[in-house]
Amino acid sequence: MSLFKARDWWSTVLGEKEEFDQGCLCVADVVNSGQDKIIVGSYMGYLRIFNPHPTKPGDGVQAGDLLLEVQLREPILQVEVGKFVSGTEVLHLAVLHCRKLCVYAVSGTLGNVEHGNQYQIKLMYEHNLQRTACNMTYGPFGGIKGRDLICIQSMDGMLMLFEQESYAFGRFLPGFLLPGPLTYSSRTDSFITVSSCRQVESYKYQVLAFATDADERQENRNRKETEQQKLSSGKRLVVDWVLNIGEQALDICIVSFNQAVSSVFVLGERNFFCLKDNGQIRFMKKLDCSPSCFLPYCSVTEGTINTLVGNHNNMLHVYQDVTLKWATQLPHVPVSVKVANLQGLRGVIVTLSDSGHLQCSYLGTDPSLFQAPRIESREINYEELDAEMKQLQKIIREATKTQDILPECERQKDLIVVAEVSPELDAESQAIDSEVKAEAVPSVTVKITIQSRVTAQKPKLAVCVQAPLAVTCDQFVFDNLEPDASETVVLSVFLKGNCPPSELEGNVVVSYSTPTELNPEGILKVAQCKFRLPLRLICFPAQPSKTANHKLTIDTNKPSISLLTIFPDFADQSEDDQSNVLGFQFLTGSKITLLVSKTSQRYRIQSDQLEDLWLITNELTLRLEEHFKKQNCKDFMCTFSGSIPLQEYFELIDRHFELRLNAEKFRELLSERAVQFRAIERRLLTRFKDKTPAPLQHLDTLLEGTFREVIALADAAEENQVNVFQAFTKLKSATHLVVMLISLWQKLSTDQVAILEATFLPLGQDTQELGWEETVDAAISYLLRTCLSKNSKEQALTLTSELCIPKDTSRLKKHITLLCDRLAKGGRLSLSTETTTQQTVVMPGGCTTIPESDLEEGTIVPGTNHMYITKQKSKPEIILGESISSRALSVRHLSDKQSFLSRE
Repeated sequence: MSLFKARDWWSTVLGEKEEFDQGCLCVADVVNSGQDKIIVGSYMGYLRIFNPHPTKPGDGVQAGDLLLEVQLREPILQVEVGKFVSGTEVLHLAVLHCRKLCVYAVSGTLGNVEHGNQYQIKLMYEHNLQRTACNMTYGPFGGIKGRDLICIQSMDGMLMLFEQESYAFGRFLPGFLLPGPLTYSSRTDSFITVSSCRQVESYKYQVLAFATDADERQENRNRKETEQQKLSSGKRLVVDWVLNIGEQALDICIVSFNQAVSSVFVLGERNFFCLKDNGQIRFMKKLDCSPSCFLPYCSVTEGTINTLVGNHNNMLHVYQDVTLKWATQLPHVPVSVKVANLQGLRGVIVTLSDSGHLQCSYLGTDPSLFQAPRIESREINYEELDAEMKQLQKIIREATKTQDILPECERQKDLIVVAEVSPELDAESQAIDSEVKAEAVPSVTVKITIQSRVTAQKPKLAVCVQAPLAVTCDQFVFDNLEPDASETVVLSVFLKGNCPPSELEGNVVVSYSTPTELNPEGILKVAQCKFRLPLRLICFPAQPSKTANHKLTIDTNKPSISLLTIFPDFADQSEDDQSNVLGFQFLTGSKITLLVSKTSQRYRIQSDQLEDLWLITNELTLRLEEHFKKQNCKDFMCTFSGSIPLQEYFELIDRHFELRLNAEKFRELLSERAVQFRAIERRLLTRFKDKTPAPLQHLDTLLEGTFREVIALADAAEENQVNVFQAFTKLKSATHLVVMLISLWQKLSTDQVAILEATFLPLGQDTQELGWEETVDAAISYLLRTCLSKNSKEQALTLTSELCIPKDTSRLKKHITLLCDRLAKGGRLSLSTETTTQQTVVMPGGCTTIPESDLEEGTIVPGTNHMYITKQKSKPEIILGESISSRALSVRHLSDKQSFLSRE
């Protein structure tokens, strides 16, 4: 932020909803009266000429400041003032349109009445262009004196030169793709531009004049006869010098002052360059902000050049060569900047924004007449200061104990977002480009309402659902909302990917800003809400299956409820058999069966795939809680006492990790084949450019084979990426299920379940750079070394700060097993520093401690029927009394575990 702001000397806003760009501003004595005038042209075709003369700095525009305002028929691309009319050296105005170049004479008539002087423009001549113009430059081409010629660059790379009233010739620039800035250097009599190759190129005027004419060259391209091409080819257009600056250029200026060396200034996207006449770099400056315009001008120090650089942060910087001398704040982003002498005031900075904010300003500060009053001295009461300090320290101490990083919600929100999901599926599906191989892919309508209590500026609404779910439209932009105003949008959600989702929840986020007195642009705020999608969106009723590979049993403390009551949308009321058993089938083909016990308070979910159990199990628990909540039953609780399917869960982890390794292999192979492909290309190009033909030695065959390999590898990598996404979705579903079973098994609180979910589900998306395995391993390791640690040695171990893909998943599976073991022995999850102290060594069941460094051989996972086997280290360990080394096998430990499990 600048310490000083640009002092407003005179300013105005041009028109309404007009657009301006770099070439729309010119400062010159267009009236030939000895004083500078400001000429502005707009894309709407308005031409305005100003002569500012405020009575005092900061005054608005007066009636006499606008000398002329004319609306031309075509958009104005650029305005310039020079000696464009033959037979006279009076300055005239050149206006460039898309397909026309017009030269006007601006004259004034002295007024005899109070209305003042009258100004008008007179068309001297015009040129109709055969090609669409981009920009132009002018100067004494060829070293002529007393007149200026005009060069126009077209959008297709043709330089059209006009000798005032007549057209001279046209030349195509070699290797042209997109037009760049163009200027003329009278010192070297050459045109300088920046090509699409990010190179500064210089072309001599004489070379342009003697090169092949553009019209002849175009005709030669259409001819097929080689002899006719040779006869009309002419002299080739050769560049004088080339400099690669590595970025696109915004503008070019030629500086030639008496006390400074003639230089070429080029403004890039991140740097500005100062070049010599031969293309060598004198100096360059890396800019901190993205520039928008610049202007080199004369410096008071001999041998240096000052440069005004405007950027998109509303700042104007003044550089003396590469040294920043001044920084000032502007009220807008300038697209063009000039220096003028107005009303005897030299060095007035004229800036123009893209929306038409024209301002004349000067640098410096105005003297302030305010004097701060003297502060009465008083004695300091140290006792009051000590009491206040203690109170503040108490408030700080209490604030640091809280774990919530988000601020508390306001009592009355400024903007309320409500999402309503339709209870029925859409009669006509709105699914678009769905990959599901089903007869019909249903969709459901979501109605989102935004109600604002204050003025909300530029609200933007985003709807997020977990892939493979998708929405018909996920982005909405509204106009400013007034107080008590509301907006409503309607969209549809459907299953797009060919696999069941891991979550049926969606999120709506609205970002907006509220203006204040100190900040008119507004303070950015965010409002959000969540919505839950129906289960019928991804599955439909099916015939129950008697056999399944995976089964789960959920226990409750209340009598069992009929499935007709819990799932009325999936059950047929006329069939009594569905009161105890119900079948579900996903759109992707998987089947799940739900059974309820008539005698006990249990519910069983079974399926052939472990990950498919999650959505039905979660839906069952949610609907049971809602059912008993309606009956005012507050002590309802679900528990799980079966075996946690860690082995099946580990298989999903291995499958996902294997696909990640395949993706890395495909990337390496693609890199190798790409290097090989480029090497063959270079050899072929060398053979083709050789003047003496040489045999290709089957390089073309090798190139074609390599190309096919690259395409095949790319297709395989793309297919593997789809498999990685599906595997990650299945892994997330299984992870949700395991977290839920652990929470029901150990009866964890809501905060502990949130910690467990953040540990196992830290990523919304799985990438090659940051994958699920290494992230979860780091999170579990942190818990094992803090709240689940057993001694001070484990707490002293430090975690590695670098996350990278592991070699295998054995360490991760060890840590997951160890986490379950610590929870079974009384460990509790907490992020508070007060609860991470050393816990007691003796746990229920008489189990000894399990060090984190290596899991003991033959450890039994609590709640499971299998053992996780690890290899015993060959190094002998020393046992002292009752203390057992962290790497030795504890037989008593296993016996105590088995006795603990038998009691359970």
